[in-house]
Amino acid sequence: MLAMRKIRWGKYIFLMLVAGFVLVPMFATVLGGFKSLGELRTNPFGLPEVWEFEYYAQVFADGSIWLLMKNSLIIAFFSVVLTLIIGTMTAFTFSHIKFAGYKYIYNYFLIGMMFPAAAAILPLFLKIRDLGLLDSMSGVVIPQVAFGLGFSILLFRTFFEQLPSELFDASRVDGCSYIKFYWHIILPLSTPILATVGVFVLVASWNNYLLPLLVLNTEQHYPWTLGIMQYRGEYGIEWNRILAYVTVTITPAIVFFLFAQKYIVAGLTGGAVKG
Repeated sequence: MLAMRKIRWGKYIFLMLVAGFVLVPMFATVLGGFKSLGELRTNPFGLPEVWEFEYYAQVFADGSIWLLMKNSLIIAFFSVVLTLIIGTMTAFTFSHIKFAGYKYIYNYFLIGMMFPAAAAILPLFLKIRDLGLLDSMSGVVIPQVAFGLGFSILLFRTFFEQLPSELFDASRVDGCSYIKFYWHIILPLSTPILATVGVFVLVASWNNYLLPLLVLNTEQHYPWTLGIMQYRGEYGIEWNRILAYVTVTITPAIVFFLFAQKYIVAGLTGGAVKG
């Protein structure tokens, strides 16, 4: 009994350390936007002695941040939607339709998880250029979807295969086609895994820096990750302004993650269906 309590407390301490490792920098970033530059140097992690709201006000008053966030939202939205549509349809095919060589094709999709986008910068740039997608949001969205498909198909197929086979058998007896079964039965039961993959894709797209840097040249198309580099170049030593800017730009991804948290847990751990 004592050993079990020690193990339990050891888990709690480990989780608290991990949470602190993540939350302390986040709180320091949020609070840093309320501090003067001198106080930020002397008290980077504590509460501000004098709360200064002007830096956040200046960030919100800057019209360029709304354009940057709109561009990031458009890129993230289409990346999430296309990944969910293509990923679910492909995973449904691999989990319910058996054909010659389907395992090899499935493994071919999973191979993409082994190669990060940074390892394919030159051929990726050449292909985007040949397709005429340079300096366009499509040139960012399509590669993001391609690199996210391996992980999404893996999660979707695992979830779909855990659904009771009796559902498919009963639907076939009732004359339900593959398309109707996918649309009316599979997707409504897959809300947790859809939210899980959607959050991962959204956060990855929202924080993506390398691919927009490679593809985009016009400032009107920049997402916030490129905009912050310009902002840092303009206010290079005013870290309180930069921290306020970072806080505002990462807030949408954090809020979305918090709202979808229960679905993420259910999607990663569950395969149950509603009664």
